[in-house]
Amino acid sequence: MTLAETLQTKLGEWKPAGDGRHSWAETFADSGWAVRIEADRTDTLGCQVWEVALDRVGQADASLTLSAWADRIAASVTGLPEKLKVVEIDQHQSAALLRSDTPGSRGNDVLYFEVRLAGLAKASIRRFKSEHAIGARREQIPFIITHEGLAKVVGDIAG
Repeated sequence: MTLAETLQTKLGEWKPAGDGRHSWAETFADSGWAVRIEADRTDTLGCQVWEVALDRVGQADASLTLSAWADRIAASVTGLPEKLKVVEIDQHQSAALLRSDTPGSRGNDVLYFEVRLAGLAKASIRRFKSEHAIGARREQIPFIITHEGLAKVVGDIAG
């Protein structure tokens, strides 16, 4: 089974008790990744996600570069409501930033996803909102996604 298929099954089995934010984490050695999800709610079909984090537990392909990984993510992640684009590659810090190509909107707010890459070893996904005004303060917000969609996004990032 692929990482996405295995993750989708595991998410369907996740039954946190009580209210509030819950964390779930598992290492998928066969795929070379550990996945951690923080969610405010979860049920049999999906969850209200605060953050998704991926940590590589194996070695990256020797030919993989940070730029190539960021470009591949931008081209392949289709499970989010907005397409991603590479905003910045900082080779000195070994970091990359991707955001929604065309952010969503709700009232006066702009809504967008952000994927941060730390070297070839870590990736995180979060959602933010900000007012349309230039220089407006942004705020992290949760996003709702089905288990199938979330598993696809994680699988696309992991490659």
